[in-house]
Amino acid sequence: QLQLVESGGGLLQPGGSLRLSCAASGFTLDYYAIGWFRQAPGKEREGVSCISSGDGSTYYADSVKGRFTISRDSAKNTVYLQMNSLKPEDTAVYYCALRARLFNLCVPFKPNNYAYWGQGTQVTVSS
Repeated sequence: QLQLVESGGGLLQPGGSLRLSCAASGFTLDYYAIGWFRQAPGKEREGVSCISSGDGSTYYADSVKGRFTISRDSAKNTVYLQMNSLKPEDTAVYYCALRARLFNLCVPFKPNNYAYWGQGTQVTVSS
């Protein structure tokens, strides 16, 4: 059974750090472009960061550039999102998703370009 499972969310104060994990079972993540998205209440789902298969190129939304880092651990079949200097506006449910294997590049980075989604993990940044 194919599964993407996010974990690592939580409640923390502004300025804190979290590392989200996106673990795959039933398939090898290295073969797929992977994206992290988030959705806050009342807002549309937005792309945060993605990593391509093959060349491993990455992309970051302007709102997280310099604060978030996406990476792969092939041995653990997991993609991570390291989030530093968190702000209240980062509060959202975070989802990982994979793009169809036909596409190595993770861009264009839009939700409609991603075919399979995890269930999400809540991140709340509040003082």
